Order: sequence, then structure tokens, then C-alpha cells
Amino acid sequence: MRAVFLDTESLDDLDLSLIRNCVDELVCYSGTLPELVAERIAGFELVIVNKVPLSADLISGSAELKLICVVATGVNNVDLAAASARHIPVCNAQGYGVTSVAQHVLTQMLALHTHLLDYDRAVREGKWGQATQFCLLDYPILELAGRTLGIVGYGALGQAVARLAEALGMNVIVSARPGSDQVPAGRVAFTHLLEQADVISLHCPLSEETRDLIDADALLKMKPGAFLINAARGGIVNETALAEALRSGHLGGAAVDVLTEEPPRNGNVLLADDIPNLILTPHCAWGSVRARSRIIEQTRENILAFKAGRYERCVNL
Repeated sequence: MRAVFLDTESLDDLDLSLIRNCVDELVCYSGTLPELVAERIAGFELVIVNKVPLSADLISGSAELKLICVVATGVNNVDLAAASARHIPVCNAQGYGVTSVAQHVLTQMLALHTHLLDYDRAVREGKWGQATQFCLLDYPILELAGRTLGIVGYGALGQAVARLAEALGMNVIVSARPGSDQVPAGRVAFTHLLEQADVISLHCPLSEETRDLIDADALLKMKPGAFLINAARGGIVNETALAEALRSGHLGGAAVDVLTEEPPRNGNVLLADDIPNLILTPHCAWGSVRARSRIIEQTRENILAFKAGRYERCVNL
């Protein structure tokens, strides 16, 4: 089997030998521009991608193509209908980043409650050296214990965050599906979660139902001083509304790991300098060394399963 990996950049610091050793040839590119995809996949039976789009035309025009492996969970960059029409399995990676993302969310939550970044900045700006006592307490420090965490999206990620929060003494409530009239046992209506939670952490997928789920109206329903954390997908939170909720002081703070455009080459309203208590990270919550190593391991499993005549983590057949 001849294989080409079109965008290795997010894994370039790791050993790809697990993949290389289960194919006859592996050609790797750190990144691939759209106009180069057709040329680079020509003649290969296996195409491995992270975010490079594989359109219907590219898939139908690649006569040798037999397997597509996506080194991520999301497969929206692959035309699944076109792959299915040619009976080409599209196999992804699943559950690899649960521990990494949950750890990142907890880090964000702790940083917001302790004003960690503000205190670090204050020390570096010399404010501690100018203090009249041994310590500096310019920013309010909150304890997580006893506060209520509202989780929207209770899959593996939401459950992992809940376990960490409960270990620190937080009360956890879980939202029913937003927009649904049904509230299953153990859940609360989405509007009630907005009103009750001191912290809201988002772990739902981006869909037409969840796009702008946290809009100006939802933010207004949140408790004054509450925190919002989004390590799910850009687009779930209306970024303009979030910026205004922080500027007005209605929200106590927010931590965001995802934006509607990534990377934000054209800027973003959340990059403004006048937004208080906002922590921005570059879609890195998933990216621990161990999590990314799991992606390589799962991709190897997907390839070996295909060679053995079965499908592993196949999303289209």
C-alpha cells in the first residue's frame, strides 16, 4: 500500500514510524495547499489528512484511492458521500484527547477563579515590588468548592470535566439538549442551566442547532459574574456578543480555545485589547504529547484493520 500524508504539521514532533511500518511507502508533507492536492494524491491508495479538504472531484478523480484516514475526529473536510459512492472507507481518530481537553478546561477554570494571568502580569510590571505589605491582593480570588458548574454536551469530554470538577468540590449540573422540550432525569433545561451555573463549560459539537447557541440573549440569562469556557468549537458562542458581555461586566470572565476562523488571519473581535478577564488559547486543548501519540496509534490500527479486510473507526460505510 502506497500512502501520502498531506498535512503532518500538528504531528511533526512525533515519531510516525508506527504508520510508516504498516505501509509500503509513506510520503509526507507538512502542509498542502488546495491547488496541490490532486497532484499529491495521484497514484496513492491511502490518503491521510488532518484538515486538508478532500472534495468529491478529488475523490472521484483518484482511481487508485482505497482508504482515507483522518488524523482527527471531525471529518467535515472529506466529502463522505463521494467516498461512500466509491466504497472508500473514511476512518478517523476518536477519544484520543479526552484527558488533555479536560485538563485544559480545568486549567482555564482555575486561572479564571484565581486571576492567575493578572497576578503574573502584575508581578512582572513591578506592582508587587511597590506593595505596602508582603502580598498583593488586587484581584478577587474565588474558590471552586461549592460553586456550580454547568456542562453543555455530556459525552466523554463533558463527563471527564465533571469528574475533575467534582473532585474539587464543585456542584455539577448537566444541560438537556438545547431546544428540546424533553428534560431527561438527571438533566436540567438549558435555560435553567444558564440561570443557575457559576461556570458554564461547552462540550457539544458545532451543528445548525448549536451555532450561536450562546448568543446575546443566552449571555444575558447567565448569572452576573459567571464564567464561560469554550473548548468545543468556534461558532457555538457568538463572539461579538461575548466581547460585549465581558466589556459590560455582566460576565466575570471567559476562556476560549476555539474561534470561528482558525487561525484568525483576518482578526477576530475577541482579539481586541480592551476585553477584560478573557483567556485565549490557540485550539491547543487537545494537543498533549500523549493525546497526539494516540492519534498515530489509532491511525495504525485503522490501516491494519483495512488490510485485514475490516473497518476500524469507519464513519461512512
